[in-house]
Amino acid sequence: MESTTPIPSTYPSPNAEWLEANGLGGFASGTASGIRTRRYHALLVTAVTPPTGRFVLVNGFDAWVDTPNGTFFLSSQRYAPDVVHPDGAQRIASFTADPWPCWRFRLDDETIIEHELFACHDTAVVAMVWRLQTPRTGVTLSVRPFFSGRDYHSLHHENSAFRFAVETQGERHKWQVYPDVPGVQAVSNGEYLHQPDWYRNFTYSEEQARGLDHTEDLATPGMFRWDLSNGEAILILAAEGHENGALPPESSVRQIFKTFRTSEKRRRSRFPSRLYRAADAYLVQRGAGKTLVAGYPWFTDWGRDTFIALRGLCLATGRLNEARDILLAWADTVSEGMLPNRFPDQGDSPEFNAVDASLWYIIAVHDYLQAIETKRRRLLQRHKRTFCDAIEAILAGYAAGTRYGIRLDTDGLLAAGEPGQQLTWMDARVDGHEITPRIGKPVEIQALWLNALHIATRFAERWQDVLAHGSAAFQQRFWNEAGGYLYDVVDVDHQPGTVDPTFRPNQIFALGGLPVPLFEGERARRIVDAVEERLWTPLGLRSLAPGEPGYTPHCTGGVRERDSAYHQGTVWPWLSGPFVEAWVRAHGNTSEAKREARERFLAPLLTHLDEAGIGHIPEIADGDPPHTPRGCPFQAWSVGEVLRLELGVLAEEALK
Repeated sequence: MESTTPIPSTYPSPNAEWLEANGLGGFASGTASGIRTRRYHALLVTAVTPPTGRFVLVNGFDAWVDTPNGTFFLSSQRYAPDVVHPDGAQRIASFTADPWPCWRFRLDDETIIEHELFACHDTAVVAMVWRLQTPRTGVTLSVRPFFSGRDYHSLHHENSAFRFAVETQGERHKWQVYPDVPGVQAVSNGEYLHQPDWYRNFTYSEEQARGLDHTEDLATPGMFRWDLSNGEAILILAAEGHENGALPPESSVRQIFKTFRTSEKRRRSRFPSRLYRAADAYLVQRGAGKTLVAGYPWFTDWGRDTFIALRGLCLATGRLNEARDILLAWADTVSEGMLPNRFPDQGDSPEFNAVDASLWYIIAVHDYLQAIETKRRRLLQRHKRTFCDAIEAILAGYAAGTRYGIRLDTDGLLAAGEPGQQLTWMDARVDGHEITPRIGKPVEIQALWLNALHIATRFAERWQDVLAHGSAAFQQRFWNEAGGYLYDVVDVDHQPGTVDPTFRPNQIFALGGLPVPLFEGERARRIVDAVEERLWTPLGLRSLAPGEPGYTPHCTGGVRERDSAYHQGTVWPWLSGPFVEAWVRAHGNTSEAKREARERFLAPLLTHLDEAGIGHIPEIADGDPPHTPRGCPFQAWSVGEVLRLELGVLAEEALK
């Protein structure tokens, strides 16, 4: 049995996860208890083609302290079948993640050890330090790192090809464990002892719970040892070829560490809040430019996610230059009216499999131009022309007809979809079967389409008639008078006149989350009230109302079970943004409405900053109470929409 770890109440779960992103798509991550529960938890993950091509180089370590009173471990691992060893997690006296992960250990003889860990920005380097907080003699620290050198989605097993050989030069050590994987560099002020060995059958409880393979073997080339009584122990790990000059050969390990710590502390202190700092983790390098990672630890950059998240992560936080560069980079990728939704981890061929990604791009461009105007920033006309050309290419491609049956219909609305494809954000598949295919005219796609047309009419009059025709059709065809809400899809499976009355959150985009609401007055209030009553939870909106056929209260189990539940009742925090904006609009957009919304909706969301991914908002949660967070613990659009609410829709200055 695993002993209870005395983590302070601020972080109620020892399994709460911390993240240290390096700005290149690589990261370090783990849990407050130090026990790795996912294959992705590691000290050094580097992206060889940022933000893709990620490799886990150093997975973790064992650490122990020798004092005159005995040997005491500072680490714990879980081994198959379910054995936690050694017992270091029991000695955690406190854990904080601000400004980076820091553990304080109280040993059995009252010796206090402090351990800090942080990733260095814009370089594949992670720095660690251990300090003796209670002065005494005869205290030594030993650290044995665990290596793999594997793709971050895979698991590692003992094999004869692993190379333990080390090259040592003073305080620096280097391993090239596999030929086609970046080498590992270690810079340390301790003694290195070469002791090659394999540690077998590490097991990851989160992977096991998700029905995935969950055990692996890790190699350890040796151990580092320090006399803590004589000063702090420093260990810096880096991916060879990705250090970006951060380890100058003429500098000592103490000088390098001091530089890292000072610069990182200064950089992080510039962010005015935890959420601001969380936003920075998702902004990473792609080639010579920037992009947004959809989530950690397993997502890379996705089109739809990028354009939704950018409005909060970049625009609300004032990072307008980064927003501009990202939007300009995507402007060159329009193909037949579509933008890619995903760039694969391996290979260069983008995937065009979303009807909404291109439309969200137009919304993001609009919000960027609004921010530029509001902040009176100078916008180069050539950039504006690039954006207008991209918008025109998207709308023209959709109007003419493009992939997957996407086309402008005679009623001015946008038809989309064909069997075997899932084009909306509700895109889960099980055994080749779409759980929510939504072929026809999905409600949020029409809201996006009509908003995109509205934006385009500012520089292209030819879209005005389409906008007027489509807007009239939308109000007539989607309103469900008997239910007091909007249909989820009309012309289902391209059958004219058919409707899908399933009560889902997608209807909220007709009222919030987009620049122009499509319903106002009494109908808008009825929709908002119905959505609040049936879908709202303290972590966002359910993807399906309880009581509807197929409602699934918990997103748990193996891949099949989780994918089947993904959009069948599972809560999505990112939907809190459009819902709260719709609620405020429906309540008159007054200062009083905004104050009430902050208390009723935003405050409960912010209480979850320490529940799953520390300082971040998770991807999803269970539909039924207690709405346990699930999925990706660090999700860009979840953080982005909360920031958009906090700094934009419900901004304090708007309440004065």
